[in-house]
Amino acid sequence: MINAAPLPMQPDAADAPATDAPRWQRLWREAVRDPRQLLALLGLDAAAAGISDEAAAQFPLRVPRGFVARMRPGDPHDPLLRQVLPLDEELRPVPGFTLDAVGDGLARKAQGVIQKYRGRALLVATGSCAVHCRYCFRRHFPYAEETAARDGWRGAAAAIAADPGIEEVILSGGDPLSLATPKLAELTAQLAAIPHIRRLRIHSRLPVVLPERVDGPLLQWLSALPWPVAFVIHANHANEFDATVDRALADLRAAGATLLNQAVLLRGVNDSVEALAGLCERGWAAGVLPYYLHQLDRVAGVAHFEVPDERARALHAQLAARLSGYLVPKLVREIPGDTGKRPL
Repeated sequence: MINAAPLPMQPDAADAPATDAPRWQRLWREAVRDPRQLLALLGLDAAAAGISDEAAAQFPLRVPRGFVARMRPGDPHDPLLRQVLPLDEELRPVPGFTLDAVGDGLARKAQGVIQKYRGRALLVATGSCAVHCRYCFRRHFPYAEETAARDGWRGAAAAIAADPGIEEVILSGGDPLSLATPKLAELTAQLAAIPHIRRLRIHSRLPVVLPERVDGPLLQWLSALPWPVAFVIHANHANEFDATVDRALADLRAAGATLLNQAVLLRGVNDSVEALAGLCERGWAAGVLPYYLHQLDRVAGVAHFEVPDERARALHAQLAARLSGYLVPKLVREIPGDTGKRPL
């Protein structure tokens, strides 16, 4: 049993009044939140799936219907379904799996600001996401107390402004694109007043799970930013891509963003060379360069996704033998206190 309180959910743009809401916000509201409804949509027997009401209470299910549409009906082992379905396995205590596996708490610089590596600072822009991935390393993060949006971003911006060694700001969360575009513009306007910021990085799963988020106002905001922008999406399997995702990614590139993908190596999702090669090739076809393949962060509740390091190294070697070098992501693990991601 995991000794953690239910995840405190932050208000997000999708909670805004429905009148004149952008399409992506309306689709957000229609996301599936009931595990039994999700299984019914896929023609699966809830009794045989091993779903856990207790796990869902601790970390609620949320998955946009467009992402559900990419799952294979009738397949209880579908790699997209496995990423979002709350299971009994999450409640099994496993030694070495903790509430803060990556040392976020130790790296806190200010309200909602995390600095682990030289020259970079991460802003926890929001605690909200369009999809709740069961392997999320921040599933126990205290978002209610630790988001940079408090006090209109002023404390977070002041902390970054006070450190001239910070040249890159990373917008993360949760998912920063769950914020309405005017909120994002409010944040970046404050960051633009800090002369030593030279680059902006955005980590977001929304272009994959809710590609409608990439709309005209977002693209206008992105294209007007004063820095080069690295946009890091998150896809773990080739089946996460479809024509709607391709269009969103093309629009992000047209707005000037450099697109990278980070994935997590997950048992039962992508732990074969065929799945990994398919992911890298499909991402490249959509204009995304493979960036990182993360070994699982050992947060409580995710042990059933773990792939042993020896197996991970073997898969990565097979991938490198199969694909051109630029298609092979770096296999890494995050270890608290390290000066960067550790290659495996």
